[in-house]
Amino acid sequence: MIVSKAVGTAVVRHRVARRLRHICAPLIAELPADTDIVIRALPGAAAASSAELDQQLRAALRKLSGGPS
Repeated sequence: MIVSKAVGTAVVRHRVARRLRHICAPLIAELPADTDIVIRALPGAAAASSAELDQQLRAALRKLSGGPS
C-alpha cells in the first residue's frame, strides 16, 4: 500500500492507510492465493468517505479480474 506525502500530513496518511487496510481485509479472501496487488492512494483519498474508497477499490478489482464494471 502506497500513501504518498501528496495525500496529506503523516496523521492523514496513516488514517487513509488504516481505512484502506480495513477495506482490504475481507477482499483478500476473494483473491487467488498467488495474487499480489499494489494500492496507491491518491490525494483525493483523504477526503473520500470509507464507502467511496470501498466502492472504488472493488470496482478496480473487478476491472482487473475481467468482471463486469
